[in-house]
Formats: sequence, structure tokens, C-alpha cells
Amino acid sequence: MSVTAGAADGPGFWLENIAHQGVSPLGPDGYTVFRNVKDFGALGDGVTDDTDAINEAMSSGDRCGQGCFSSTTTPAIIYFPAGSYVISSPIFDYYNTIIVGNPNSLPILKASASFDGGYIIDGDPYFGEGLNWPATTVFWRQIRNLVLDTRDVPANKGISGIHWPTAQATSLQNIVFELSADEGTQHQGIFCESGSAGFAGDLIFNGGKIGAALGNQQFTMRNLTFNNAGTAISHFWNWGWTYQGISINDCEVGIDISTGGSEAQSVGSITVFDSSFSNTPVAIKSAQSETSLPHTAGSIILENVAIDNVGTVVEGPSGTVLAGSSGSSVIAGWGQGNKYIPDGPTRFAGDITPVSRPAGLLDGTNYFQRSKPQYETLPVSSFASVRAGGATGDGTTDDSDALQSVIDSAAASNKVVFIDAGVYKVTKTITIPANSKIVGEAFPVILSSGEFFNNADEPKPIIQVGQSGDQGHVELSDFVLSTQGAQAGAILIEYNLASPGEPSGLWEVHARVGGFAGSQQTSAQCAKTPETVVTEADPNCIVAYMLMHITASASNVYLENTWLWVSDHDIDVQSEADGGQITLYSGRGLNIESTEGNIWLSGTSVEHNVLYEYQFVSTKNVYMGQIQTETAYYQSNPNALIPFTPNPAIHDPDFGTTCEGKEGNCAVGWALRVVDSQDLYAYGAGLYSFFDNYDAACSAYGSEHNCQNSIFSIEGDSSITVYNLNVLGSQSMVDRDGQSLASYADNIGVFTNNIAYFTTG
Repeated sequence: MSVTAGAADGPGFWLENIAHQGVSPLGPDGYTVFRNVKDFGALGDGVTDDTDAINEAMSSGDRCGQGCFSSTTTPAIIYFPAGSYVISSPIFDYYNTIIVGNPNSLPILKASASFDGGYIIDGDPYFGEGLNWPATTVFWRQIRNLVLDTRDVPANKGISGIHWPTAQATSLQNIVFELSADEGTQHQGIFCESGSAGFAGDLIFNGGKIGAALGNQQFTMRNLTFNNAGTAISHFWNWGWTYQGISINDCEVGIDISTGGSEAQSVGSITVFDSSFSNTPVAIKSAQSETSLPHTAGSIILENVAIDNVGTVVEGPSGTVLAGSSGSSVIAGWGQGNKYIPDGPTRFAGDITPVSRPAGLLDGTNYFQRSKPQYETLPVSSFASVRAGGATGDGTTDDSDALQSVIDSAAASNKVVFIDAGVYKVTKTITIPANSKIVGEAFPVILSSGEFFNNADEPKPIIQVGQSGDQGHVELSDFVLSTQGAQAGAILIEYNLASPGEPSGLWEVHARVGGFAGSQQTSAQCAKTPETVVTEADPNCIVAYMLMHITASASNVYLENTWLWVSDHDIDVQSEADGGQITLYSGRGLNIESTEGNIWLSGTSVEHNVLYEYQFVSTKNVYMGQIQTETAYYQSNPNALIPFTPNPAIHDPDFGTTCEGKEGNCAVGWALRVVDSQDLYAYGAGLYSFFDNYDAACSAYGSEHNCQNSIFSIEGDSSITVYNLNVLGSQSMVDRDGQSLASYADNIGVFTNNIAYFTTG
């Protein structure tokens, strides 16, 4: 992680200098995607107030800002060259925006002494009583490569570096928060009060009353460092939160999850591993006890956590739960909450046996992790633009051949493919060979269209990474895969590549199926019909066969912050009232059949498919960091028997057989299905079923959680451990070969129901 900052004459960055030819074909005429703040008058000289210039760079071009519900048609990159930018009021972060600085010399956004407002960057302002955007629908955003400095603001004034109530496909990366450490400081690094996210990594927090003040459904955070804060992390609420590789040093409290107290806990769970606490009197402050409410709130899992001069590792409402010491030691495994091994529940607060981590998943003794490459040392000459190579990105022209030509040429010449902003229509499979590196500008879209992808009896991939038996490496980042019109045979990503040694990676490569301008599948074509009994799917609303298939020949692949989403509502609308819910049919989510395994899923989500979200078949050695799912909102009208015929060749579940004679909502898609697979480890999981035929009464707090009978299936010869399993809307939380192992009623939590520690034993 780079921490070099400030010098305006520092080393350059290819993104600043490459020709920006990106387009937004459905955006306003003459729309500009890439915006260098200096082109709008910002100086970055450390003296001039650059607020207005930066906000002009952000807002120009009729973008989705105040009063706009959401939009895919006005993406933008707001670029900061090296320098120090004085800010006197908040920067309003618009929808579908990437804010990026020069990683070789991090730009500084420095709040002035007279700063007027609560945040340097405001990701979702309160223009009235509520947030401008519902936080659970704030998608496709990034902030990376910045220093946010509040130290000139008086210590007693409340200010945060970033206001970040966001949802899926958002990220924070490579950011340093410089906060006042003076006595009585009220400064914070991140303030996040709501949402459904997300990922953050490679962050440093220096000083402050609170480093990160957090409330959100679920999150994966990786490689965070906190120095000299009052409280490093303070949770208002959550369902599940995963911390990998965090370091908390010289703070008064490490992680505070005691909000609400023992009678009304509001924090569901945290999972902390491969991390350290040093010179911090209380590492974790909790409110859970034998009698605390809700019963499973405040669940904790610690694994491979180093402590050094930590007096109390876990403090409960009545004092020390897990003692520390003045010396150094490592907590191999510890937890509190409910456990199933695999039977239960057993209430516990004590040591657990840590998982036997497969060597193939490790870097030393810790799980392998790798940040998204930014290619900061490469010159512009190392990049090959797809528009320069003949692709149009206009959403209408068939760009298949032009894309393929640039990708093949770049792989052969060791160049990085630059997918300029745009919508690239393809009518046949794009193959990505070994040695490919591909990076997108402002989430460009590869859009499948036509009859080639519309035969469910002969499914075809939109992009195919390697052929079966191929070996080598790829790096793919920052682009979106989508379908247009009926595409019953489309597999958005087929991944076949085996990668010896260093893993291949996909970072922020997202599937977005339907619901957007140009998809031909919005509420005008595929509106929900809860009042009508659906016996046959509209063929025009069958959008995909499968979102991603990691095949038997593939191995050694790392996915981070990848969201595979079948849209549940219109995105390109001006107001929430216009954002109608829609019914779209995608057969399958993420199917992993790698026989060798070594798969990392860091902060991934899969949502709204018919048969399943995640499926693991005959695979092994899989790490999962806070996976998240949602069942299709229309089920059980129709149920999972419509419209896809189970395909035994790819091990589809056969609900027609397994649900025969069963009552309730049985034939509803699995959130997580594990078949004959070994050594699977989930460090946080949120499996959510919010609706039955668009009615949310089945998941309301205090309900019978009967949106579906079961949600998580373990079958055959399988072994899996899940830390902090959070389930909503399902009567059974875990099934083994058709028999329930855990009922929601035994594991009531803050809103989801929680099992802190589940293992097949």
C-alpha cells in the first residue's frame, strides 16, 4: 500500500495520461466520462480553496445527483493528480462515480480550519430528513488513492473523512485518514450508518475519536490499520462483519460492539482473523451475556489474532470475558454465541478449535490476499485501448471482433487491455487467453445480445477465460457483464483456467442483468405480477442461464468484491416512485466445480437466481469472506421449478424430486448448496430471503421466517465450517441431506438469526 503523498511534481500515473475516449451512449449528448479536477480549475497547491472546482468536476453533465434515484447512464471518473487540495465544504459524491487519485503520490484532500460541514467526501447527503439515495441501492462506486486530512479543523468539531452509506459493488481502497489526535477530538475517519455493502481494503487511520464508525448489513474489510484512536472501530449496528488482516495499535478500545447494551443489542456479529491488537487496553467491547437480548446478538469469532500488551481481549457487560496480558500471544480460536458441531445449539464463550487451513489457500500462515492491481509503475505505452482498436462502445454496433482482436493482441504482446467507458455489444463468445490483463474505465459494460445466447439447451459463455486444460494467469478488474433481451442460454463468465503458483484474480468484475437502460428488461417489459399465479415464465424475461461457472479444470483464482446480480428493480429512473420491481429469470448464480480448488471469495455477493446463488460441487479448498445472497423476490410465484429444467451435467438441484410431498415453500432457490466438497471455510455469511411473492411479512422481525423452508444445503461427502452464519426468512438455517440441523427459532438475532460457529465436524 502506498503512503507517499502530496508532491505535485511526483511520479505520474498512466490513467492521467492515457487518451480518454470513453463514451456513455445513453447519457446526455457530449457527455464526458473522465474528469481531471485540474481541468475544472482545481490547483492542488495547498493554499487555494478547490471545493467549487472539484464539485463542478463531479456534477457537470446532468449527472445523477440530488433528487435522482439511480442511473447507469452517467458514469464518471473524478481524477486527482498529485497535490494538496484545500476543501472548505463537503465534496458531494454523485451516483456511479469512481474517485481516484494518483497512487504514486497520493493526493491530499485537506479540510480547511473553517470547514463548514460534516464530511470531506459525502457519499449520500441528507438534503432533507432522509438520505438522498436509499443506502441499500447505492451501487457502483469507488474511492481510492487519497489522503483525507482533517487536522486543521478544531479537534472539538465533529468531522469525518468519508460519509459512506452504500451497498454492493462499492469499495474504498488505499486511503489514509489523518485525524486530530488532540485531547477531546471528535474527528472520525469513516461514518457509515446504513446500507448493504460492500468491501474496503488497504486503509490507514491515524488519530481521531473513532477511526471507523459503522452501521451496515454486512461488509468485508481487509488490511486496515488503526493508530492512536480513542476507539478504532465503533459499530452502531450490523448483521455480519468480516475483518481480515486488521491491525489496531495504541488505541483505547479496539472494536466496540456494545451498542444498545445487554437488553437491546443492535450489533449482530463480527468475525476477526489474521489480525493484531497492540497497546490497547480493551480489544473488543461486547454486550453479550447468557441473558442478553436478542439472544445471539453480539456474536464473535476470533481466529489467529495476535495480542501484545492488551489487558482485556473481550470485555462483557459484567467485566472481563477473555483476559489478555502485558505480553505477547496469539489467540488460535475463540468465540461467543451459539455453536453447532454439527448438532446444537450450545451456548458458549470460550476457545474453539481453529480450522485446519489448506496450504494452498495460505500466504505463510495467513490466508492469501491480494489488492486490486492498478499498474501504477507501467507507462501508457503498456496499455491497449479497445476503442483505439476499433470497438465503438456505442451499445448498438457489434463489437465482438474488435474486442477479441485487441484482447488477443494484448495478451501476445504483454500489454494491459484498457476497456474505455462504453457499452460493448457482443453477439458471440469473447475468449480471454492466459496472460491477459484487462482493466475497465468507469465500469464499461460487455453486453450480450442475439440468438447465439438464447438457447437454454446449448448455453454459451459471454466471456470465456481459458479453455479446458489451459494454464496461465489473468487479471481482470473494473468492468460489468450484462445481457440484452431474452438470453436464456447466456453464461456471463465461464472460467476454465488453471493458474500454477500465483493465483489469477478478478477484482470488481460485476454481473448486472436486466433493469437498466438498454437491457430491454425493465418494468415496462418485465413488471412484477404478484396478483397473478405464474405458471409459465415470459420468455422475454429469461435473462441468463448462469452468472458464473468455475469449471472442473479451473484452479487458483481469487475473486474480490464481485457482485453477481439479477436486478430486482429499475435502475435508470429519476425517483424511487419510478423504480418499479421487476421479475427476471436467471437460472443459476455462481457454480464452482473446480476439482483442484484453491478458490478465494473475498467480499462476494450473488443474488436473485432461480435454482441457487452459490453452489459448490466436487471441489475443495475454498475461502469465503462474508458471502451474501438474496433469494429471488418473486419466489414462490413461480417457484424454482419454473422456467429452467434441471441439468444433471452441471449438478442442478432437482426440486421436483426433493420437494415431493413437502409442505411450505420448499421449491425455492438455495442460497448456499455444497455437494461432495471438502475444506470449505466461510468467514461470515449472510443468506437472506426477504420475500414470498414480493410480500415481506415472512421475514419481518418476530415472524415465522417462512419465506422458504430451507436455505443452506450440505449434501453427500462434504465438510464446511461457517463462522457467523446469518440467515433471514428461512425456517431452517442449515440442512444436511434433506434434514434440518438448525432452526431459526433457536438462534434469534438482531434481525437475521445467527449461529456463531457451525461445522460439519
